Amino acid sequence: MKHVHSVDPVDVGNFATRMVNPMPLAKIGKGGFKEFKEFALKGSVLDMAIGIILGVAFGKIITSFVEDIVMPVVSRIFGKMDFSNMFVSLTGKHFETLAAAKATGAPTLNYGVFLNAILNFVIVAVGVFLLVRQVNRFRNLQTVQMMECPYCFSGIVKRATRCPYCTSEVGGVKAEAATS
Repeated sequence: MKHVHSVDPVDVGNFATRMVNPMPLAKIGKGGFKEFKEFALKGSVLDMAIGIILGVAFGKIITSFVEDIVMPVVSRIFGKMDFSNMFVSLTGKHFETLAAAKATGAPTLNYGVFLNAILNFVIVAVGVFLLVRQVNRFRNLQTVQMMECPYCFSGIVKRATRCPYCTSEVGGVKAEAATS
């Protein structure tokens, strides 16, 4: 077998010798699946997957809210106009609805659909902002002041009188440390 340098160009004659062995990619039976399973079941990956699924569901709810509740009220205020049928035909012909224009294959600028998308985005952004603000409030409420045990150097709650790890009394030590 002829030695082929990595700088040699790949052609029909040396293709078979230059091809990389695909077996390292197929290590599923020899621990590869175990590694993938450990990766996929990490908390952060699962949290991300759950977040994406909930985000899709939340997006559908918001889309329905905008199209079925908000936009009818807005169109009623502005004179019974349907935002989803607001468009400009680039052919110069007049079409009654966007569906009729699309059925003929006419190019259109669909600014009404774009306005719906902007309104969807604004409502989702406000909803996410309110959700994140509440989560941050709960995190701030759950913040516990910690200190280090002077005997075993473990992290313990500052209000503790005994270390849960070495069972030493830390109330007296805290008072002595404050005076010195």
